[in-house]
Amino acid sequence: MHNKSQPGSLKLRPVEANYSLKDHIYPVLKAAIMDMDIYSAHANLRLDERQLAEQLQISRTPIREALAQLEREGFVEIRPRKGVYVRPKTLPEVLEIVVVWAALESMAARLVTQVASDKEIATLRKLGIKHSTDSKRAEIEEYSEANILFHQKILELSRCTLLSETADRLLQHMHAVRRRAMHEKDRVTRSVVDHMAIIEAIENREPELAAMLVRDHTMKLHDHIKNTWQELQADNTSESR
Repeated sequence: MHNKSQPGSLKLRPVEANYSLKDHIYPVLKAAIMDMDIYSAHANLRLDERQLAEQLQISRTPIREALAQLEREGFVEIRPRKGVYVRPKTLPEVLEIVVVWAALESMAARLVTQVASDKEIATLRKLGIKHSTDSKRAEIEEYSEANILFHQKILELSRCTLLSETADRLLQHMHAVRRRAMHEKDRVTRSVVDHMAIIEAIENREPELAAMLVRDHTMKLHDHIKNTWQELQADNTSESR
């Protein structure tokens, strides 16, 4: 026998197991980190490689590679001789993210009024209508996820891939902050009112109004975070379900 492939036969290259495994472990770790309540006073931010390897039932090499990528993206911090820690954002960092995000989504809303079809815009109303008639009873976690989907849909319908991808990268760092912010009294109700106004402006093809409403809506979150940062960082287990 010989190793040469016959003409027309399937040709495969050796698979680098650690590389492909790293690509699988990276989104798993990232999703788990984003799901953490990292601003809680009782949050355990240290990540133990050995425990992660045991839980995932894999070697530590692909975990180290995934953690290195997460560090480059600002999700974790690798401290020499101390370990790996999930990295919460500082107040200035969070406020800066919200400002840039407001600018990006504001432009996205303007573009949506110009390029999206009526059918596509109708999907926004479907997302916004769910809690509009009973916002006071909306579950915080459920609404928080629906809220993120609403904003992501605006970005998607802009048909500007770079704008959408850039905003999405910023949004990933805001999950824990947004979940805590939603616990403020009446915030869900006020958010629903804002969403319905945004939808109406987009449906009426009013680019200036849609852009202004989206920007103002996001900057309300900016002001809320700025004014209540210490409270957002405090433990709120008594409010959680």
